[in-house]
Amino acid sequence: MIIKVCGMRDADNIRAVVDAGADMIGLIFYPKSPRCVTMVDSRSGLIPDHVDSDFEKVASNDKASSINDRPQLVGVFVDDLPQNIVTRIYNYDLDYVQLHGDESPVMIQNLKATVVPDIRKELKVIKAISIANKEDLQKCQQYEGLVDVFLFDTKCSSVGGSGKKFDWQMLQAYNGNTPFLLSGGISPDDAESIKEFHHPMFAGIDLNSKFEIEPGFKDVEKVKTFISEMK
Repeated sequence: MIIKVCGMRDADNIRAVVDAGADMIGLIFYPKSPRCVTMVDSRSGLIPDHVDSDFEKVASNDKASSINDRPQLVGVFVDDLPQNIVTRIYNYDLDYVQLHGDESPVMIQNLKATVVPDIRKELKVIKAISIANKEDLQKCQQYEGLVDVFLFDTKCSSVGGSGKKFDWQMLQAYNGNTPFLLSGGISPDDAESIKEFHHPMFAGIDLNSKFEIEPGFKDVEKVKTFISEMK
């Protein structure tokens, strides 16, 4: 199972969360977020630079040992200008972009065409879908075959990090072919519930506000304990 820890911006805190076993680190580039990354660092300034991990191996439920030492870096954007996204991809050497707004399939196609292969050999895309009811899952259809991962989050007035859950059982209505991450108010108390959740395309979880000491700074012991329970 993939463990993505999102909303991070402190280099030492990122290293500690990496050491705790996180597979993916989310850097938020949305100015209205209290977790927004405002300074520019190279990858080496954030986390150890090792070989890439393999999402497909993890998504197919291989052992955690199949994950290599360095987690994937995910840049989170909300209806941002393509040129801003491209700049962050270059400056941070991002492995994924997570699009959390109303980005169109055409926008995603154009972004990939701009980045690959001149800026990055490969760029993977996570598309966040806000869920309040089963009908919201219909939004996935337009992105099938275009994005690499869906992230199902709770629909609310804010954009991510709300700490609110939705009914995960609604996801049983999802019949797409794209793997997904479960997000939305996941807390240290949810380990057993997550273990009991089953779906053929369920690949992992996204942790954020319920593991924080303050916005952008994670409680490493909570993260470490939770990851040890999950893996």
